[in-house]
Amino acid sequence: MRGAAAAVFVVASAMTWNGARSMSGGMPMPGGWVMPMMWMHMPGQTAWVAAGMFLLMWQAMMVAMMLPSSWPMLELYQRVAISSGEKRPGLAVACAGAGYFAVWMGFGAVALWMGSAASDAAMKSTALSRMMPAAAGVGLIVAGLYQWSPWKQTCLAHCRSPLMFLGHAFQPGLRGALRVGMAHGIFCTGCCWALMVIQMILGVMNLSVMLLVAAVIAVEKLWTRGPLFARLAGGAAIAMGAFYLTLAVRAWT
Repeated sequence: MRGAAAAVFVVASAMTWNGARSMSGGMPMPGGWVMPMMWMHMPGQTAWVAAGMFLLMWQAMMVAMMLPSSWPMLELYQRVAISSGEKRPGLAVACAGAGYFAVWMGFGAVALWMGSAASDAAMKSTALSRMMPAAAGVGLIVAGLYQWSPWKQTCLAHCRSPLMFLGHAFQPGLRGALRVGMAHGIFCTGCCWALMVIQMILGVMNLSVMLLVAAVIAVEKLWTRGPLFARLAGGAAIAMGAFYLTLAVRAWT
């Protein structure tokens, strides 16, 4: 099973690398910011094709970023499935993984809707475009504050303790595996959505930002001082958001 997971990770990483390179650059906008190509429709491209391309790249990125930190739960699920007499433990693990990443696909669909709406509004209104740096600063501050919240710590505790999670959530069979994966994905989304917002603000397909956020997620989930590190990451996001707001206010005055 580890070999299959490694192969999936390599393919997803290659797709993410290629997608990030193809989507580099953007359009300078009023207000001193650059709209990433990710939110722009290519000439002759329908909205459905653009959405499909975004979600394909998003899912590849999610697998590349989240599979390493979610693997302890999937590997433990395989052991529990074998010990409980599951006839197809490998397929059960695949179903659990599919459920997990289906939740992140849903998150990506919401991100697409919000990002497209914001970019369309900025394209149509110079005033709204000039407000985007301030909105980005507010978004970073909100994401940073969430890192300090009890909701973040509760979801992080579930992600950090797969044995405790499976002790309550394990269900036999392939449908049960799918439900377990989706439940874990919901907790993981609750844990990491703020970090994903930070990534979307700083550069949704920027490789440097992607690697940094993936590293933060892994440290939060796997390091013994992960909860403390989550708060430190939140403090950094708040400081960066305040810096963005300061620059926006100076540009207006």
